[in-house]
Amino acid sequence: MIPERYAPYTYALFRIVFGLLFFFYGLQKTMGWFGGQAQPLMSLQGAAGSIETLCGLLIMIGLFARPAAFLASGEMAVAFWYIHVSTIAMSKGLKIPAALVPHMNGGIDAVAFCFAFLYIASRGAGIWSADAAMGKK
Repeated sequence: MIPERYAPYTYALFRIVFGLLFFFYGLQKTMGWFGGQAQPLMSLQGAAGSIETLCGLLIMIGLFARPAAFLASGEMAVAFWYIHVSTIAMSKGLKIPAALVPHMNGGIDAVAFCFAFLYIASRGAGIWSADAAMGKK
């Protein structure tokens, strides 16, 4: 079991890793890197990629982490309901309630990111962050 005294460090790693992963998803959409395909900036996927790239970077470095994480959490909630439930699940012929199950509609990443970022938005950047270096609480 990890002692409580390590909680600030494990939380900082949690924030950094989730921010980095989100940043990579954004670069897939905006730059076509990491096996992705660049999307037009003014498209739904292009807008999502822009949010993911900017918010992922801000969350990772811990700069304006609360608002960035809140925006990222909201984007992932929209991604789950609009993309995974409305589009993917229905195109697979899934009906409610099966369409709402992340394992069935491919929305596991969206749900995990949504709640991870909601937690970061409620807790703030913590240690090892630009916000902490600037003295923000």
